[in-house]
Amino acid sequence: MRPIHRKLGRAALAFATGLAVLGAWTLGALAETTLEKIKREKVFKIGFANEAPFGHMTPDGKLTGEAPEVARVVIAKLGDVKIEGVLTEFGSLIPGIKAGRFDMIAAGMFILPKRCKEIAFSNPTLGLSQSFAVKKGNPKKLHSFEDVAKHADAKIVVVAGGVEREYATKTGIPDDRVVVAPDFPTATAALQTGRVDAIALTGPSIQNIIDTAKDPNIERAKPFADPMIDGATVRKYTGFGFRQEDKDLVAFFNAELAKFIGSPEHKKLIGGFGFTDDEQPGKAMTDQECKG
Repeated sequence: MRPIHRKLGRAALAFATGLAVLGAWTLGALAETTLEKIKREKVFKIGFANEAPFGHMTPDGKLTGEAPEVARVVIAKLGDVKIEGVLTEFGSLIPGIKAGRFDMIAAGMFILPKRCKEIAFSNPTLGLSQSFAVKKGNPKKLHSFEDVAKHADAKIVVVAGGVEREYATKTGIPDDRVVVAPDFPTATAALQTGRVDAIALTGPSIQNIIDTAKDPNIERAKPFADPMIDGATVRKYTGFGFRQEDKDLVAFFNAELAKFIGSPEHKKLIGGFGFTDDEQPGKAMTDQECKG
């Protein structure tokens, strides 16, 4: 019986050793940060919403736009890392990154207090104002969110997940006069077919819609007044979005962005997407934007 006992003892010892090794490996894998995983796998996954000029895929499959191209400059500092774009509806970007579908959001997303409770943001990359696209001649004379609220039957379309939905509510536009579209093409079609009287988005987005549509029957509302929210005219700032726990990845991006944003190279890069010095973020910081 003794040999059998010895064999069982050795088997038990081997099994316990195996469990210990497996446990150590599992703990190590769990302890690995997203930045460490990116460096090891040489792949960086970016969530985007296919909304030019902020981030979109070209017909030949290239991920481009202001946010992906700025991200590309930063990611290049990691060496030979492949960038993979993950197309996602704008309203699903935050749930997507929280679920681990990608490593970062690069979609011209505004840094807002309610979003800061769910994800972490880099420091600002752009400062943006609002605008409308309207039918030619702007028949209902809509030059602000407040104009829409005052008009008895004016309707606007906003993109799901965008801050414009909140602006509509806070400026007094009834819910039944706000149409929520999943993306830019759907919003454009709503204006072209007469379902709404205006598209509400940031100035660069509106200009891109007009340039892309090449429709002589729609135009940008000029002049345009930004909405007054809680007694102040709004100007919002965009940034890259990350999971709350990815502090080392956020720190890496902020360090590189501090060297790049506002430089001649940065201005030339984003100028290719229609952004000017008016959209530079200046001295805005994320902690301030998160407080509101």
